[in-house]
Amino acid sequence: MGAVGQYATIFSRELAQTGRKVCLIGLTSGADEKSRELFAGGGVLEVKRLAARRYNKSRLLSRLIWSIRTNFELIWEVIRDPRSRGSEVLFTGAPPFMLYFALLAKWLRRARLIYRITDFYPEVLIAALGKRTLPLALLARVTWFLRKEVDVIQVLGEDQRQLLLAGGIAPEQIILKRDVAPVPISGREKPAPTPAELIGRKILLYSGNYGVAHEVNTVVDGLIRHHREGSGHFGLWLNASGTRVKHVMQALRAAGVPFAHTEPVPLDQLPALLAAADVHLITLRSAFSGLVLPSKIYGCLRSGQPILFVGPKSSDVHNLCMQASSAAYEQVDPGDAVGFADALERFTQAAQRVVISQSQRTSTLNVNRMPLSR
Repeated sequence: MGAVGQYATIFSRELAQTGRKVCLIGLTSGADEKSRELFAGGGVLEVKRLAARRYNKSRLLSRLIWSIRTNFELIWEVIRDPRSRGSEVLFTGAPPFMLYFALLAKWLRRARLIYRITDFYPEVLIAALGKRTLPLALLARVTWFLRKEVDVIQVLGEDQRQLLLAGGIAPEQIILKRDVAPVPISGREKPAPTPAELIGRKILLYSGNYGVAHEVNTVVDGLIRHHREGSGHFGLWLNASGTRVKHVMQALRAAGVPFAHTEPVPLDQLPALLAAADVHLITLRSAFSGLVLPSKIYGCLRSGQPILFVGPKSSDVHNLCMQASSAAYEQVDPGDAVGFADALERFTQAAQRVVISQSQRTSTLNVNRMPLSR
């Protein structure tokens, strides 16, 4: 299970702890697997992991075929279970287009459908292509009609709520339920070791997926400017995977900007990774505002470290960071490389002020502890 599955596990366990009987069905790259947990009060959590082969995310046709087959397998697992009749069926936006298949459970099993919109499809495809083709426009109209057939829609943020309202979804049909950090994070964890390429530098950490929805050019151009015209204190640590990682690495390498790339860490190592950041980097292209919400924001906020968001103010990422009081925050509009470089300089200056302040306090303590001369 990926990020969506991790959050589903957290919420399913919460439901089971209230005494409900919950069956969580998800995907795994390994073999089929089943597990069962019992809770006080009669609650039960049954987890079914269905084997699913990996696919090439860069090939649209391959991804579409995979989604159709996988969605059918998932919903068939629900329909063939006699317990699904009259039950609540909560599904997410992953895999893409699950909405079309989940409605079968409503029609065939008289289930109450709860749609947790993690991604908007086909709007995400339209944003990725940068144009609205006739087939996608027709698909979008059908999708909006089907969304109205769902009993409840859970949104991850206020930006998603506004999109649904603008699309004609009734306000009473929408519930805000945010994600949470996937593991406990106190903000006092021992930092993970710094990659050798970045020792002696401030760490700008990008963690997680770096895909089509994430801003690239502003980050690359801003880092180049930071090193050519600014202090050059920051290096980029990409603990990431995704279609945009290679582009970022190639551009920074060609410009001589220091960076390190590592594969995403296992979940139990995430708190230490986040603690290693001097500044967290979160990016989102303007066209994807509301369509997706980078879930890393919750772990970044819990870590207490400063955050640099390259994305529009309309995104709920900006709202969450503005509401938080535990960390410094800078927002930069996509395309504003100068603003990106300036933000890194402000973070650098703030860190230097902290060092000077700590040094002054140490000196004061040493003076106060000196014995009085006779």
